[in-house]
Amino acid sequence: MRVIAGSARGVRLTAPAGIQTRPTADRVKEALFSIIVSRRDLFGARILDICGGTGSLGIEALSRGAAFCSFIEQNRTVVEILERNLSRAGLAGKAECLPVDALNGLNQLLRKGKTYDICFFDPPYSSNLYLPVIEALNSYGLLADGGLLVAECSSRHLLAGQVGNLVKIDSRIYGDTALEFFVRESP
Repeated sequence: MRVIAGSARGVRLTAPAGIQTRPTADRVKEALFSIIVSRRDLFGARILDICGGTGSLGIEALSRGAAFCSFIEQNRTVVEILERNLSRAGLAGKAECLPVDALNGLNQLLRKGKTYDICFFDPPYSSNLYLPVIEALNSYGLLADGGLLVAECSSRHLLAGQVGNLVKIDSRIYGDTALEFFVRESP
């Protein structure tokens, strides 16, 4: 697993042994960022990476010019690896790591008054987090109007076409992985 492009291009990222995390495959990550940059400029973007794991997606966005990334990851051992990956990529000063579960992390960010331009959401495929987290993103207003949510899920269990003001605009399937793209429309 490596950073594909930008200031940290080629930096190898580490992951914990075993299956604690399921890092996005490089080919899927490359396709994901090709889709994103065809729709919007990453330069100066504020990024939220929910269930951030090793930080692969948020670090890639930072490497490509995003201004800041908040990572939410509940596993403290994985957070330590994420922080080392940020340091290795020279991007630690552009990030914060919240070592809490997804919904508590969203509540903390809401209390801080944060908003984001792009949100990556990649929980374990079998989790029951998809709808509660997407509903929270919608109701809390953490995603700016016109903001993009990219949810990674199983290609066998695609997500609903709309959750509140979050409207699905695209879906791409790569083997067992689906990337679902939502845009936050103005209320």
